[in-house]
Parts: sequence; structure tokens; C-alpha cells
Amino acid sequence: MKLILTTAVPHLGVAGDVVEVKDGYGRNYLLPQGCAIVHNRGAAKQIEGIQRARNARTIRDNEHALRLREQLEALTVQVPANVASSGKLFGAVTGSDIAVAVKKAGGPALDKRTIKPLKPIKRLGNHAVQIRLTDAVKFRLTIEVVPAA
Repeated sequence: MKLILTTAVPHLGVAGDVVEVKDGYGRNYLLPQGCAIVHNRGAAKQIEGIQRARNARTIRDNEHALRLREQLEALTVQVPANVASSGKLFGAVTGSDIAVAVKKAGGPALDKRTIKPLKPIKRLGNHAVQIRLTDAVKFRLTIEVVPAA
């Protein structure tokens, strides 16, 4: 079965790759999970869009990663969150929340999997998060969790 991956699948490929898999694996896992779409002439046009989105988020090399690091360290990132009167959050701040806040603050589009809070963020205030752009470029970014308007 010929499929187009829409997300990264371990040991198979990344979004936008055209892969040949056994019928059962494609029908019973990849398609129901939304990890792939069936390859046909119309879907082949979607490959370009998927690959463009992937390239926008991809770090090209260590030099590019170092430039992104400088850009991120210059930002003031405020993450809005719903808060109880005691100052405790309803839920926790996740990597995807931080990625959206970085983009809104004028930073680059980051993949949520590159952002790891050092401990669960469940209170207002300043918190440190680990950002791993490449294996060689890792750093801590301080974010501020503020009440949502």
C-alpha cells in the first residue's frame, strides 16, 4: 500500500514522505491514527504543502540553530493561562502553549517537541524551560506565565 505520511512515524519517515507499507499496517494503524493518507494524484499535490510546513520548522544546521538561540534569548515570552483566585493554574502549561507564545512574541516557529519544561508549570510567575534545537544547541529560556485576559 502506498501512503503519504502526514506526521513523523518512527522507523518509517517524516511528514511528506511517500512510503510503501504492508496493507494491514496502513489500513489498521496509519490511516485510523491520522498518520498518513492514501497516495493518489490529488493527494500527491498535498505533499508540497506538507514539506513546506516541515521545512519552515526544521533547523538546517548548528549555525542556524545558534542564530535562532540568540533570537529566542532576546525575546520576552509571556504565556497566558487560566488561573484560579489562589494563583494556581487550571491544568499545566505545555510545550505547545509555549511554542504558540514564542511565535506570538515574534520568535520563530518551534516544534513543540523541542520544548521541555524543567518541571510541570502549574503556577503564575517566571519559569525555566529547556529548548533543544539540535543535539549541540540546548539552552534554557525563561518564560513568564500570566493570567489570561
